[in-house]
Amino acid sequence: MKSSTINKADLMRLAGFRQHTAMMVIRQAKQIMVERGYSFYNNRRLGDVPLSVVEEIIGCSLLQEDPDNGEN
Repeated sequence: MKSSTINKADLMRLAGFRQHTAMMVIRQAKQIMVERGYSFYNNRRLGDVPLSVVEEIIGCSLLQEDPDNGEN
């Protein structure tokens, strides 16, 4: 199942970002979400952001569909 949110640890694992870079991407994604009207992202403790926003920021897809998902 594809998750619709991502956090700093996921970015470090999936994209190979270092800790500071992953934090900055998450911070930028939260700022974008606040600008789009989702004020609850203006919270220091919230660390999960929409995957689609992170993909917009970095310019590529992080999660790829599995072509062999077991269905025959």
